[in-house]
Amino acid sequence: MVKATTARELNPEADQVDPEVIAFRAQFDEQSPLDELVRLGAQRMLQSAIEAEVQEFLEQHRERTDEKGRRLVVRNGQLPTREILTGAGPLEIGQPRVRDNSPNQEQRVCFSSKILPPYLRRSKSINDLIPWLYLKGISTGDFAEALQCLLGEDAKGLSPNVIVRLKEKWSKEYDAWNHRDLKDKQYAYVWADGIHVNVRLESEGNQRQCMLVLMGATSDGRKELVAVVDGYRESEQSWYELLIDLKNRGLTITPQLAIGDGALGFWAALRKVYGEAREQRCWVHKTANVLNKMPKSVQPKAKADLHEIWMAESREKANKAFDTFLEKYEAKYPAACECLRKDRDVLLAFYDFPAEHWKHLRTTNPIESTFATIRLRHRKTKGSGSRRTSLAMMFKLAQSAEKRWRRLNGHKHILHLLEGKKFVDGIMQDAA
Repeated sequence: MVKATTARELNPEADQVDPEVIAFRAQFDEQSPLDELVRLGAQRMLQSAIEAEVQEFLEQHRERTDEKGRRLVVRNGQLPTREILTGAGPLEIGQPRVRDNSPNQEQRVCFSSKILPPYLRRSKSINDLIPWLYLKGISTGDFAEALQCLLGEDAKGLSPNVIVRLKEKWSKEYDAWNHRDLKDKQYAYVWADGIHVNVRLESEGNQRQCMLVLMGATSDGRKELVAVVDGYRESEQSWYELLIDLKNRGLTITPQLAIGDGALGFWAALRKVYGEAREQRCWVHKTANVLNKMPKSVQPKAKADLHEIWMAESREKANKAFDTFLEKYEAKYPAACECLRKDRDVLLAFYDFPAEHWKHLRTTNPIESTFATIRLRHRKTKGSGSRRTSLAMMFKLAQSAEKRWRRLNGHKHILHLLEGKKFVDGIMQDAA
């Protein structure tokens, strides 16, 4: 009875709310001593770092003095404190004010903190958290409650209007990124795929959106997002426009290998724009296509036989397993065998590249795994509001995920590949 009375006194609407909900909320209303200790510790550390940054700036300009030997660059009080929303909770931070008393205004220096830039109100981790929550299915109106549960009751200022403005900002960031200069870029490998999503606030017949995604591997083995554009299905014209735009912005060096599924539009466009690029079909897509032409009772065994092909240690053994599959299933499942046979060369192209890279080259998994989250978001919300919002969400998701992308195994071999070294069955050949 005491607990029930207390709950009603603290919350007049308690009679209308489930007691379990009240108890659950109470867990977040009172911050634990450990959470408070972490928050205060983070606040002191950040404050100390800013003080040290100011002191270092003053030391850099200690030689600047007036006629009487007095320093010209000095501290001048304190700027108003700011509340910064961080992963440790809201922190109140004060920044010292620095003044340059030089008589010549053109020679004056201005202090700008790298730790606490002007107008910063949220740490970068929180800015990454917001699109992540949105993509996980949190609606615009539920952000405040979700962030309060994560960061405490002081996590205010993230109203639906703030989220809307953030999405507008992401759209502008995407536009700038989509027009960036690529003249200094070179990709040894590229992965291509089309991501299909729904959009709610579009005219009927225009509510199915296909986003064309291109990722690349740099000369040091790092994966980068190269392009995300709104295409018309996976047509040749859409892919051609994407690739020719990249080339016009400076991406003139042809990639060594392109990896994708059997979508004819991409390959036709690739041959027109980067005609010298080798082609590798995705084994995951090909396996699914072959198995779809076989009865379910046969699929487990057939899948194991397909596995023997692309996991073979050499091209010779892969071809032998390839022939075995055709001989085994040709009589009863000719359509499945024809689906496999027609792409033999482009399914086995990876054998001419470093063996350490094979696991990265046999599938479009780098794209599939990254953008699985966007599909989850669309299933939860029944589609983004507009095509432009979909693009912005896709871009922010990839930008956040890019920080966690692993470098290619054996990345040192990419330089050998770019130097023209030949690989046979994954092994680099000595120069003749």
